[in-house]
Amino acid sequence: MAPRMSHLLAATSAGVLLLGLAACTPDVGGGAGSTDAAGGDAGSCSNEIVNPDAPQVSVWAWYPNINTVVDMFNKTHDDVQVCWSNAGQGGDEYAKFSTAIAAGTGAPDVIMLEAEVLPGFIIQDALVDLSEHGADDVKANFSEGAWKDVSSGSSVYAIPVDGGPMAMIYRSDIFEKYGIAIPTTWDEYAAAAQKLKDAGGPFMGDFGSNVPAWFTALMTQNGQTAWDYDSASPQSIGIDLNDDGSKQVATYWQELVSKGLVDTQDQFTTDYVAGLANGSYATYVSAAWAPGYLTGAGGAATGDGAEWQVAPLPQWDASNPVSVNWGGSTFAVTTQASDKDLAATVAKELYASPEELQDGIDTQTIFPLNQQVLASQAFADAPIEFFNGQKANGEVYIPAENEYPGYTYSPFTTYYYSELTKAMVTMIDGSKTGEQALDDLQGTMTDYAKAQGFTVE
Repeated sequence: MAPRMSHLLAATSAGVLLLGLAACTPDVGGGAGSTDAAGGDAGSCSNEIVNPDAPQVSVWAWYPNINTVVDMFNKTHDDVQVCWSNAGQGGDEYAKFSTAIAAGTGAPDVIMLEAEVLPGFIIQDALVDLSEHGADDVKANFSEGAWKDVSSGSSVYAIPVDGGPMAMIYRSDIFEKYGIAIPTTWDEYAAAAQKLKDAGGPFMGDFGSNVPAWFTALMTQNGQTAWDYDSASPQSIGIDLNDDGSKQVATYWQELVSKGLVDTQDQFTTDYVAGLANGSYATYVSAAWAPGYLTGAGGAATGDGAEWQVAPLPQWDASNPVSVNWGGSTFAVTTQASDKDLAATVAKELYASPEELQDGIDTQTIFPLNQQVLASQAFADAPIEFFNGQKANGEVYIPAENEYPGYTYSPFTTYYYSELTKAMVTMIDGSKTGEQALDDLQGTMTDYAKAQGFTVE
């Protein structure tokens, strides 16, 4: 990358990721000032170091109960020990990481990142290309789509851990009461929504403006290839946000809103979760992590009489089904790690043993992407309590994950999500048609990319 381009993109991407959190300071981690060869500082660990003579690798991660997995790892490794700390979840951690990148010190050796933010840190030269540190050793453990999510061209920048294959969660009690058949296409979904309304039933679902990643996945299902980006050519990007398929999706959801067939409540709010529990919505189009989230939200979505089941995501063309993903976390190695091979070992082997993966499933609400779990009959046949004993993994989520083709994320995901959220608001309030909103979004993102020094193909 040319020096000018590198400097420009680093400054821009860091500013976008911070989103007003510039005052945050990095948590104690690896990099300069560490007390051992790999960058870990035993004094900052939130876990026990089992083998104090082994080199330590510092890790930032926010999974609940991750300390149990770290302990499992440390007890089975004489060659390396994980020194874990929680630097915040999502944006809070990213802000601290951005600050450490700018300072050239303070980053951990290994960091948990959502797949969608990887390119933004890649262009800051903050992440190590793991293809040079044994990534191929574990490639076979993951589906083609999961591996594409962490790759850029021939480079690999993280190891997948969990993901979010999408499906349609639905209230079987509501479907039965109103005679609703499980929709297999989006046309059938709209027809079911109209039938519910005509019978005085609840909303079929929800189109909230605060879930741009959700809406991106639904447009991708209908053929959108929003970004053409390869870190090997960091100054060039292709942007296609207003293709015909995406406009069809935007128009479809705007029409559901205008007809009063779906609500427009922001998701992940107390009111929204309460609505799922009290029967305000017949479906929740979401990802494989949703049952864990809803159960963890005080168990609110499992209120009296709420009978949840899950079915494959409705399709635009039932003869050509497309699987999409919402969410997912990875472990990446930072360029501030002094022993990158050892840090790569941690990224590859943390959440890799059967015991670690099982704890992630049981206590951390993750949907694992490791094929030793996904190919397990026990995992496929496990009755899911949230779904009233349905074998949801084998019936819905595992096939969806294995059929997911992967996605190319942009190097400015945060800014894109912000602008898409604004576009979704205009669709909801009717101030723009879905087509107009996406045409304007295309123009906004093209202008933004050029202003950051990109050549837009």
